[in-house]
Amino acid sequence: MSKKKVVVAFSGGLDTSYTVMKLTQDGYEVYAACANTGGFSPEQLKKNEENAYKLGAVQYVTLDVTQEYYEKSLKYMIFGNVMRNNCYPISVSSERIFQAIAIARYAREIGADAIAHGSTGAGNDQIRFDMTFLVLAPGIEIITLTRDHALSRQEEVDYLNEHGFFADFTKLKYSYNVGIWGTSVCGGELLDPAQGLPEEAYLKHVTRTEESLLKIRFEKGEIVAVNDEEFTDKVAAIQKIEEIGASYAIGRDANVGDTIIGIKGRVGFEAAAPKLIIEAHRLLEKSTLSKWQQYWKDQVANWYGMFLHESQYLEPVMPDMEAMLTSSQRNVTGTAILKLRPYGFETVGVDSDNDLSKSKLGEYGEIQHGWTADEAKGFIKVLSTPLRVYYGTHPDEKR
Repeated sequence: MSKKKVVVAFSGGLDTSYTVMKLTQDGYEVYAACANTGGFSPEQLKKNEENAYKLGAVQYVTLDVTQEYYEKSLKYMIFGNVMRNNCYPISVSSERIFQAIAIARYAREIGADAIAHGSTGAGNDQIRFDMTFLVLAPGIEIITLTRDHALSRQEEVDYLNEHGFFADFTKLKYSYNVGIWGTSVCGGELLDPAQGLPEEAYLKHVTRTEESLLKIRFEKGEIVAVNDEEFTDKVAAIQKIEEIGASYAIGRDANVGDTIIGIKGRVGFEAAAPKLIIEAHRLLEKSTLSKWQQYWKDQVANWYGMFLHESQYLEPVMPDMEAMLTSSQRNVTGTAILKLRPYGFETVGVDSDNDLSKSKLGEYGEIQHGWTADEAKGFIKVLSTPLRVYYGTHPDEKR
């Protein structure tokens, strides 16, 4: 009988390394697939390939879906200024969906019998992977050795060592997930809700101390230039902004939120590019969108971010929300200007032909051109009518 084919979603970490070797030893034909959404360096991908073959995989592939991730998710998170709990750019968690989609697609292409991943039973990623596989790869078995056997790190390390594979899998004080939309930091002081992360917990530190301006130009909500350098590749534009913002250690914070599995979770992060891009985009929208466009877009964007976080990307309502977010961007064109400094930034202003504050009808707090003083007084009197009716009826009611 031919061996069963299994695709292992391979990150190169301890759990997925154990999974590749154990399934190989159990008689599977193992295909190690690393789905890259922008979080792996070329050096890491090369090392992953070398290790996958050492662990027994018959084939290793890198599935680069960074551009797909931007076109199908990041773009809409920028359109919506999506920040979970008004704090956390939905970074690595949203990447997991697109990694799972890529793995499911690859598994179907090679006719795999099973898909394996290294998630434990205590986190959100197991849900993101399993739900995507159940929908996009129906009938393909899902294998999760670490979760199903409640394996400890030491048990996995011992197994690898016994079978001749040695690597530095030391349990570090902090664990990191690096992605194009931010780096999450878990463990350490974050386990104490009264503490924050110290300087040494972060991967990026201040290398630039003088203040500078950052100019981000948008066309219909998408980045087209950074400090007058034009970009057709939106991913490259994000990486450029990350490079600039990270030199000031901008974008550090911690978020406490509700996990999909129902418990509270706390995660630290550093996300210079998302913080700068979203605040620049929000600043431009304040000048180019109407009051009700901003209001309804915020409602939709909040739901969009929630659905992304909670593994509902495949829910049919998502493209409907994306259509609304896209439509809202038709006049969001112009340049937003930010002032950067170590550990922070402030908004400066916008330059846009679509700036609604440039109306010829008046300048706020200065002078009106579209109405007379008597018309203003009449408007105020009419506007006050419901209140005058109420308090005229209830004269003893005090506020």
